[in-house]
Amino acid sequence: MTNDQLNSGSGQPWADNNHSQTAGVRGPVLLQDYQLVEKLAHFNRERIPERVVHAKGAGAYGTFTLKNDMSKYTKADLFNGAGKETPIFLRFSQVAGEAGYPDTLRDVRGVALRFYTQEGNYDIVGNNTPVFFIQDPLKFPDFIHSQKRDPRTHLRDNNMQWDFWAHSPESVHQVTYLMGDRGNPASYRTMNGYGSHTYKWVNEDGTAYWVKYHFISEQGVQNMTDEVAAKAASEDTDYLLHDLFDAIEDKNFPSWKVCVQILPYEEGLQYKHDIFDVTKVVSHKDYPLIEVGEFTLNKNPDNYFEDVEEAAFAPANLVPGIEPSLDKLLQGRLFAYKDAARYRLGANYEQLKVNRPLNEVHNYERDGFMAQGHAGEVNYEPNSQNGPTEDLSARNHGDELSGQTGNYKAYDEDNFSAAGDLYRILSEDEKQRLVKTIKENLGVVDDKQIKILETKQFYQADPEYGTRVAEALGLDLEDIK
Repeated sequence: MTNDQLNSGSGQPWADNNHSQTAGVRGPVLLQDYQLVEKLAHFNRERIPERVVHAKGAGAYGTFTLKNDMSKYTKADLFNGAGKETPIFLRFSQVAGEAGYPDTLRDVRGVALRFYTQEGNYDIVGNNTPVFFIQDPLKFPDFIHSQKRDPRTHLRDNNMQWDFWAHSPESVHQVTYLMGDRGNPASYRTMNGYGSHTYKWVNEDGTAYWVKYHFISEQGVQNMTDEVAAKAASEDTDYLLHDLFDAIEDKNFPSWKVCVQILPYEEGLQYKHDIFDVTKVVSHKDYPLIEVGEFTLNKNPDNYFEDVEEAAFAPANLVPGIEPSLDKLLQGRLFAYKDAARYRLGANYEQLKVNRPLNEVHNYERDGFMAQGHAGEVNYEPNSQNGPTEDLSARNHGDELSGQTGNYKAYDEDNFSAAGDLYRILSEDEKQRLVKTIKENLGVVDDKQIKILETKQFYQADPEYGTRVAEALGLDLEDIK
C-alpha cells in the first residue's frame, strides 16, 4: 500500500516532520519554520472543554429495529411500520467524574441514545436509573457541585454529597437505587437504560398519550461489588470503555429491548403519583411494559474524538409525534443541553458529522465559528425568494394550563414511599449489601447531624430500612424516630 504524502492543514507538502528549522546545527529555532509553529499552535488547541457532567464515556453506532407498529399512539416515523430500521448512536457515561476518572466506581451511568430518523435527530438522554435525585432544574447546579470536588481541597468529598442529599429528601429514592447493587454495573452491556422522564406521544388524529422509556439489556443485568470495582479501577481506569469496545470488535454485539409504559392522557394526569416528577416511577403493575423494538450496537467509532467527544445530545431533539411533558426538570434540560453544546463545541456544533441529521437542514441560521454548507441563498424570513417555510404539521399538541405564576414546591410531596417500595422488593442479600454500602459511604461523613438527617429519610421510606442503617452507623434510634 502506498502511503499518502504528509501535508499541512492548508494542503502544502510537509518536508520534514522530525527536525525543526534552526540557525545552524545547534540552533536556535527559527520563527520562519511555520510548520513547527502551526503544529504547536494546533496542539495547544486540541482539547475542548470537557462536559461539566457525564465527562467520561464510551459510544458506538448501531441499528434500531421496530418490532411493533406504534402508530396507534404516535405519528413519529421511526415508530411507524413494523420492521423499519433506524441508524442510532449511543453514548454511555459517568455523571460525576472527570474524563480521566476511573469508570467502575459507584456512580449513576448516563445512557444517551440518538435515532437518525427521516424527520431529524431524536435523542433520548437518560440514565441507567428510572429516577433522579432532584425535581427542579434550579437545584441541578448545586447538586452537581456537591458531586464534584471540594473548592478548598480539590478532592471528591462524601461530606458534600451526603450533606446535599440529607437536605434534599426528594433524593432518597435515587440514593437507595445508587447505593444498591445496580449502582455498580459490571459493564455497559449488562445494565438497563431509562428515559427517566415522562414524555408525550401524539398520534395522527391528535390524540395524546404519556410515555416512559425502558431499555432492557438482552445480556441480562450484572453488577459488581465495590471491592471488585476498586480492583478493576486499579488495573484499568477505562474498564467499562474497554469492555464495550472489545465486545463490538469481537462481533459480540450487545442489544437492548426498547419498551414503553403508555398512559392515556387524562389517566396520567390523575395517576396516584405525579408522573411529571422524575423522582417517582409509574408502577409496572398499573401500566405494564410494551415492547416496541430492539437496538443493537455493532460498530465502534472510527475516531473517538469525532464520534464520542463531539457528540452533543439534547432532550430538545424531538420529532413530530413526540413532545415534552410538564416535567420541570425536563423543561430545564430542553435549554441546558443545547446551550452546553454551544459553549463546548461552538454555535455550529450540529454541522459536525456525529450531530448531523440524515435529512437536509434548511433554516435561516447563519455564520458563527466553523459555519459551512450555506451558499448565497436568502437568509431572512419572511421573504419573496422561495426560502424555507414552516411545516404546520409539526405543531405541538397543546396542554391546558391554569394557575398563578410563582415559585412552587413539588406538586406531589410524597418523597418516601417510592424508596420504601424499592427497598421492600430487594432480597435479603441485596438489603444487606445496600446497608453495607451506605455505611461505608455515609459512615465517613464528619457531621453526625447529616447522618441523622439522611437516616431519618431512610426510616420514613421504611422503618426497617432506617433502623438497619441507624444500627450500622451506631446512631440512637430515638434520634431517627
